[in-house]
Formats: sequence, structure tokens, C-alpha cells
Amino acid sequence: MENTTPKLGIIESDPWLEPYSAAIEGRHQHALDKELELTGGKGTLSDFATGYLYFGLHRTRRGWVFREWAPNAKEIYLIGDFNDWKEHGDYRMYRVKNSPGVWEVELQSSAIRHGDLYKLKIRWKGGEGERIPAWANRVVQDEQTKIFSAQVWEPEHPYQFRKKVFRAKTDPLMIYECHIGMAQEEEKVGTYNEFREKILPRVAEADITAFRLWLSRNILTMEVSGIMYPVSSLRRPVSVRRMS
Repeated sequence: MENTTPKLGIIESDPWLEPYSAAIEGRHQHALDKELELTGGKGTLSDFATGYLYFGLHRTRRGWVFREWAPNAKEIYLIGDFNDWKEHGDYRMYRVKNSPGVWEVELQSSAIRHGDLYKLKIRWKGGEGERIPAWANRVVQDEQTKIFSAQVWEPEHPYQFRKKVFRAKTDPLMIYECHIGMAQEEEKVGTYNEFREKILPRVAEADITAFRLWLSRNILTMEVSGIMYPVSSLRRPVSVRRMS
């Protein structure tokens, strides 16, 4: 039976891709299936990608609020430096009413401080364990134990971006891809500040209009909500923002 499914535009416009059309169309369908899985058919990828604005740790007028997506959890506690890494009633999370998997806890301003390390203690059917929150915006590694923990990052004087509105030049779109830690001539892992001081001026002179940055040393960074996040081993988050 003749296949009447319309071909993808990329194949229609490039006959050289015709021999690989099955593989290309298969990948395209996989992307559509993944989008449906992430959005549930009720939202957009943009809605999913901005989940960090709702989930995770946030300051409020009354103190703090922390939310996590854990549909299979039976009990969750926030543990960390602030409660000696022990389960405490004040830090117990509760499932949000009429939600299939959102857990939440509200805390007073003094309950958590900038620099505190923390994790989630989760119990599920048949087991329990400590977990790093899915929407943690800073994770650090202990130099002695090599254990990773989320860290509260809420400095008294946060960095202020100089540009309120940014529009990239796309005519033409010239993309420069690099690893921050490997973009130095010295035989060491480079930092964000060194990249800003030594590499960015040269890139600007070459009329590059966009960056694809790998912010880790020698491995691909994990993706959270579809966006890259900078690793703490290359210095503090404010160093990344200064590259803007």
C-alpha cells in the first residue's frame, strides 16, 4: 500500500535526505511523543520548561515556600543544615489538595538561610531515601565526602542584570560552541571569569551572534526542564551572570 503520509519539509526540500527519510521521520515522531509525555497534552513545552518558577525553593513575603513533584511519595521531609539533617515536623511537606503529585511546605524566614545545604527525605511504598530536589538551582559537592547536596542561594545583595530586554541578532545567526572549562590555553580548568575576560572579547570581534555553551569541565551537563545549568565547580553563579 502506498504511503500517503506527507513528507517532512526538510526531506521535501533536500532530496539527498530521501534515503534516510525513515530514520528522520522516526526521530521526529519520537520528539512529538516526548512532547506529549511531558505536557500531557494540556500545555506547551514552554509551560514545562518554566516549571522552576513554581517548583523548588522560593522566597515569599512571609518567608519561604518549597514545592516538589513526587506522585509516588508517601511522606517527604526537607532536611539539611537548618535542622541538623533530621526529620522535623516544621519541615514536613504535604501533598497539595487536588494535585496528583505536588508536595509543598511553607516556612518562616528564619527557617532557612543563604548557604544552607539541604535534601529531601522521601518515603515511598517499599522504601525510602535522600534525594536532591529536581528543581534545585544550586548543587555543590563536599570536598571530603564527595557527596552532592542542594544549596540555598539567596545572597543579601543579588546580582542585577544590566540588560532588562535582550534580543539576539539572527541575520545572520552565527553560533559559537565551546566548553567554558576547556576554553583556556593554560593546562587547567578555566573559570567563568577567565572566559569572560579572555575569550568573550575575541568572540565579539569575530561577529558571533549566539553561543552554545557547555558549562561543565569534561562531560555534558545534565538538563533540567530542557535548559542547561552551570556547574558550581567553575565558581559561583554570579560569575555566569556577569558574562551577559
